[in-house]
Amino acid sequence: MTGESGVSERASAPGSARSRPSRGVATRAIALDAVAVIVFAGTGRLSHGEGLSLGGLLRTAGPFLAGALLAWLVVVSRGWAPYAWRTGLLVLAGVVVVGMLLRVVLGQGTAPSFILVATLFNALLLLGWRLLARRRTP
Repeated sequence: MTGESGVSERASAPGSARSRPSRGVATRAIALDAVAVIVFAGTGRLSHGEGLSLGGLLRTAGPFLAGALLAWLVVVSRGWAPYAWRTGLLVLAGVVVVGMLLRVVLGQGTAPSFILVATLFNALLLLGWRLLARRRTP
């Protein structure tokens, strides 16, 4: 039986790795992860005096969004709960690792300080919304 959150009521805890999420819950989680990555990219562009044009934002966020998408393919294929910590950690790894590899391929910067900032900022956003969602769930 599925509860209001779209997560199986048999799960041991809301957002636990054993939960079977509804499509709506997974879709919202994917959207929140995408928004988090776009906020990261937009913040970075603004902090470096670059504009927020759609093309510029897509060039900056694109590699990281591709990493999130790849991670979500694994999450969905495994049936992991969208709010689970391991989902957030896998999405974070996809965003950072795949995102940086694609930036290298595309000739974009991957300075060590950028990798550190990208990892920390994305960890704050990708894990932060999950923490808030878990606290909100009764």
